Amino acid sequence: MLRLFFAILLTAVAAPAAAQETLQDILQSHAEEVADPGRRSVGVVIEDLLEAGVPGAPLFLDAWQNREVVLNEGDGLFYIAGEEEGGMTVLRDIADGAAVGEAPSGALSEVRPNGGVRRVIGAALVQFRLSDPDASTRRRALEAIARRPDADQIEPLAASIEAEESPLIRDEKLRLLNILTARYGETTEERVAAIEAMAGSITPDARAALSDILATRDRIVPAAEAEEPGALPLRLPRDEAYARLVEEGLAPPLVTPAAIRDAILANAEGETVAGLPLAAMDTDAARREAYDRLAAEGLVEPFVTPEQIEAAVAAHRFEASYTEGDPQVIEAARAALGSVETQVVLNRTADLALDALSLASIYFLAAIGLAITFGVMGVINMAHGEFIMMGAYTGYLVQQFVPDYTLSLIIALPLAFAVTAAAGIAMERLVIRHLYHRPLETLLATFGISIALQQLAKNIFGTQARPLTSPDWLSGQWVVNELVSISYIRIAIFVLALVFLGLLLFILNRTRLGLEVRAVTQNPGMASSMGIDPDRINMLTFGLGSGIAGIAGVAIGLYAQVTSEMGANYIVQSFMTVVVGGVGNVWGTLAGAGLIGVLQKVIEGFNPSNTLAAQTYMILFIILFIQVRPRGIVALRGRAAEG
Repeated sequence: MLRLFFAILLTAVAAPAAAQETLQDILQSHAEEVADPGRRSVGVVIEDLLEAGVPGAPLFLDAWQNREVVLNEGDGLFYIAGEEEGGMTVLRDIADGAAVGEAPSGALSEVRPNGGVRRVIGAALVQFRLSDPDASTRRRALEAIARRPDADQIEPLAASIEAEESPLIRDEKLRLLNILTARYGETTEERVAAIEAMAGSITPDARAALSDILATRDRIVPAAEAEEPGALPLRLPRDEAYARLVEEGLAPPLVTPAAIRDAILANAEGETVAGLPLAAMDTDAARREAYDRLAAEGLVEPFVTPEQIEAAVAAHRFEASYTEGDPQVIEAARAALGSVETQVVLNRTADLALDALSLASIYFLAAIGLAITFGVMGVINMAHGEFIMMGAYTGYLVQQFVPDYTLSLIIALPLAFAVTAAAGIAMERLVIRHLYHRPLETLLATFGISIALQQLAKNIFGTQARPLTSPDWLSGQWVVNELVSISYIRIAIFVLALVFLGLLLFILNRTRLGLEVRAVTQNPGMASSMGIDPDRINMLTFGLGSGIAGIAGVAIGLYAQVTSEMGANYIVQSFMTVVVGGVGNVWGTLAGAGLIGVLQKVIEGFNPSNTLAAQTYMILFIILFIQVRPRGIVALRGRAAEG
């Protein structure tokens, strides 16, 4: 019993003592290894630091790796060297980096680990950071590994996975471990298993790792030599093949005109060279003859004949061989990279589809108001883009008085509709109603109004772009993976387009106004005889189309610059959307917007840097399309179709 009591007492005393062990205590117990570290001795120090789990170990390891640790001969303790001034050096605590005093610079011994030791310390530092309680520190450690992958990182990365609590970070660790093992694994089985696990991964570092494994080097070998397994033959033009032989010193160089000239000047004797007068060296044939004579005398290298070139090229084989020497690893990497490339194509197609869908929703919003006015009234409104501009500036003004961007957006949408609808009704009452059935005059009048509205906007708001800021919940983008993403603003515009599609279909199909609009569209004379006022319907329709353009302006202004010319950027696409889809039909406008959005993105995919060329090709396609289907995708009967 007495022995048991003492054992319990010793354990109780020893446990707090061990718990109070500091980083400095551990270093003092390995003072010689820390002061003069070697690749074998440093492992003992690091192992004890890992087991102790004392705070400040990563800071010390970082300073140790960077040769900033010093031993103070005065007290025998280790410090991080700080600033030096007047022969005195600031001493910083190895656990937290805080200044704890000064010491004469001559009393400090620098701890300078060699390159091998620093690599071991770096690997241990990675393990500390990978196991840090702070998730952001672990993520930064993984980012550092991804930027600079190294074989020494495999062991610490693998050791940190089991204790990882975050599923996302754990998956990232496993992904990076596969990349490192695929490139630097010790056995073929490990590397092949890691490569197979990477199949279908579209991350840039995974693709880079597979590409590195499949990297090739060009080489030239005698044709009679046996082919190396896995070598890829290179089909080179004769001139390029011979040039490579010359570079490798396997064939004599071709004699250039400059070499001929230099040889003639170097071997000239008085007024002649090789028995020929220098005055006669004014043609290529004469210079070649002189060079031939010099070659016959052994003074210069002779010309290389076409037969010699053919023989030299035929005597060698040009091939590319993999830098990786393991055939199983090469085969696994080729299969994995093929799977990756398939996934890349599919994801890029999905990203293109999202972009096209987003662009189509923008064109739909911009064009739907024009489709209504043009379809019902037959009016070519060149000022439609300026209604979009007015809506965007309305949203900007609201934000000047309502700083809450979400609330300002809620207010701006109906207010933009009211402002632009009122402007549209005013234009219809004052100008358009007097020009019905006179399309040329209507076009010129609305074009003049367009210019006037642009100038008015410049006078009020200036020529600089005005910000229309989106709420925080619309900032950023939805990222599916490294290749597929779309901004939240564009998603919101797509949703808004769907809302308006449903709202317009409801108005046109379920309300009295919609019934009257459809009646006037189909047969205005018959509608008038049934008691419907076509003049009133025209006014309301023009106001509705203009109001929708204003709402489109608020939506477009959230991601595009709000300027006086912004409407002009959408008027051409709006008309194309209406004409291609079918005049006066909501479904036709939707189809036209989809076709133009997809077509523009597909054309841009072939040359992303030249959007002007993409728009040119798109217009040419639309011209051809109209020749085949002049009434658009969804043809409409009535006044618009007849016009």
